[in-house]
Amino acid sequence: MEEAQYGTLANGLRVVTVPKAGPVTWCGLAVMAGSRDDPQGHFGLAHFVEHTLFKGTRHRRAWHISNRMERVGGELNAYTTKEHTMLYSVFPSQHLARALDLLADLVRNSVFPADEVERERDVVLEEVASYRDSPADAVADDFEDLVFAGSGPGHNVLGTTAHLHDTQAQDCAEFLRTHYVPENMVLFVVGNAAAARVMRMAEHFLGDMPAVPHRHRRLAPALLAPRREATDMQLHQAHTMVGARVPGMHHEARFALSLLNNLLAGPGMNSLLNMQLRERRGYVYTVESSLSLMNDCGLLEIYLGCDHKHVDASLRIIHRITHDLAEHALPARRLDAAKRQYCGQLLLAADSTEWLAMHAGRSMLYYNHVSSLREMTERVMAVTPEQVREAARLITEPHTTVLTLL
Repeated sequence: MEEAQYGTLANGLRVVTVPKAGPVTWCGLAVMAGSRDDPQGHFGLAHFVEHTLFKGTRHRRAWHISNRMERVGGELNAYTTKEHTMLYSVFPSQHLARALDLLADLVRNSVFPADEVERERDVVLEEVASYRDSPADAVADDFEDLVFAGSGPGHNVLGTTAHLHDTQAQDCAEFLRTHYVPENMVLFVVGNAAAARVMRMAEHFLGDMPAVPHRHRRLAPALLAPRREATDMQLHQAHTMVGARVPGMHHEARFALSLLNNLLAGPGMNSLLNMQLRERRGYVYTVESSLSLMNDCGLLEIYLGCDHKHVDASLRIIHRITHDLAEHALPARRLDAAKRQYCGQLLLAADSTEWLAMHAGRSMLYYNHVSSLREMTERVMAVTPEQVREAARLITEPHTTVLTLL
């Protein structure tokens, strides 16, 4: 992973280039606008804007947008989270100008044609329905709604059916004008392109965007009391989420939390919960943990899918393991092995240009800096046993919320 190179246009747009030899380049715009920025009464708007951006600009119709990069073998895509939106393209490296021209057109000139908005509304409503039809997805969304109830992060990124029906083209246009402004965006390029050339292109396509001031109206979610809830949906399998609020991405605990998450039920088959719940006892079909860090708070959550009769026993084992991690420091050899496993996973991830591109965009957006693989592994290897214990204390039983769909 090459060192990132940085620049800023006069209008405030930040630019990061990560050189990477090869015939393929990734280029995109990271925007600090997500579902927690949805206005009241329009939950799902950030995600809906992400969809409808592709439906027409002052210069291109929807068909021309969808074919612009595909004609040269490239792809155009986007996704929305609670705090940011990514618009990006991957393409043969000689077509960087083509990609930048298209991305600039989308954020500067989208017009949200009424007929296209109506058609896309049906697509997004179908997406909402498909998530509700999947209990594993539904319990994750409902769990986050429970933990962050009454706050910006406390609603599904996709929004609600009622709000989506009420959302109109002018709402999309206003959201674009408010949030898709230079100081609230980052341009990232990962591939065979010199930083000086990227800066020249950025100035050409985006340099004359107005330097509109942007102020987030985000409030940190209130810390709610832990609770346990169950919803009877007549499912043949129980789907359970258990987890707790943790500090956000700017807190020094984030590396210990990442390591703890990996230890508990990360992607390795040797994770503590997979070994105890699945391999040794056969209680669960699936157990996995995830760590979601936002600017001002975070969530460490564990999902398990199992027979109804095994829910309580599985929860007792989870609480016992987190209690043990909170009370007893990991032996040096065990902690070192966990660190090396996690760093190895980072190494494999960084071998993907897609991962590098998304990492560059997100990191620049949130930290104004792109950490190298060396920097990340050094921070992980520096985590102490006491830091792991402190992280584990945050998710012991007195602090956890539990939601089960039965």
